[in-house]
Amino acid sequence: MADLNKDRYYLVQEDILPEAIKKTIRVKEILKLGQAKTINEAVDMMDLSRSAYYKYKDFVFPFYEIAQGKIVLISIAISNESGMLSSILKAIAEAKGSILTINQDIPMQGIANVSISFETKDMTTNLEDLLRYIRTLRGVIKVDIVGQGQ
Repeated sequence: MADLNKDRYYLVQEDILPEAIKKTIRVKEILKLGQAKTINEAVDMMDLSRSAYYKYKDFVFPFYEIAQGKIVLISIAISNESGMLSSILKAIAEAKGSILTINQDIPMQGIANVSISFETKDMTTNLEDLLRYIRTLRGVIKVDIVGQGQ
């Protein structure tokens, strides 16, 4: 019988993760950025045991890394002002995201909810940076990742 729990993924907010997992993620970042030459050096920098690093390293990674080359669906609450949706679409296009669908609800009480799906495979900006930028746009109230697929 197939293991129903195999290959199930969850999007979890970082602040609830155990320290060993947070440190493992940071060690991977240190190695990727070349701030340490060896795994030993990186785990020492983070005060993490090598065994804990090896236990978690293949199972934790930032969402934006697994979203690369995928289709991402985001939900955005924006103020009902002229040009708001256009500025968001421009940001995605400038990052070389390929927009697939756009759905906008009728604005209620000055707020419109928008769902945008786009492909990330040709993006020149990582997803996390793009979403951070969209959150800074005038009139953007909230940005959430709804999901991602193939």
